[in-house]
Amino acid sequence: MKGECLCGRVKFKIEGNIPNLYQCHCSLCRKVTGSSANAATFVTQKDFLWLSGQDKISSFQKPTGYRSDFCSLCGSPVPNQLRGTELVWVPAGLLEEPFEAAVAVNVHLHMASAAS
Repeated sequence: MKGECLCGRVKFKIEGNIPNLYQCHCSLCRKVTGSSANAATFVTQKDFLWLSGQDKISSFQKPTGYRSDFCSLCGSPVPNQLRGTELVWVPAGLLEEPFEAAVAVNVHLHMASAAS
């Protein structure tokens, strides 16, 4: 499955099936997406391939370690590797192809801090 940012400069590809999605409702995810939750998935590094635009990626990191990578041209959040792991965080909204029927949001995180 292929994905790209809003302006199309940052592009990537995921091999194999997309794991189920999660939605995070914490205040950081709400702020970085501008919505009530952040829908995403994790894939292994071996299944992830950058196609173009890595030179257009900028990062913001809070002192707590929370990091947000984004396209420096359009501002779209883009995938980033979770530090110390072989997992890549992938925002679901960047994926270009329809999901299989079996892919669903199966976990909601940080509901205690969800928007009202």
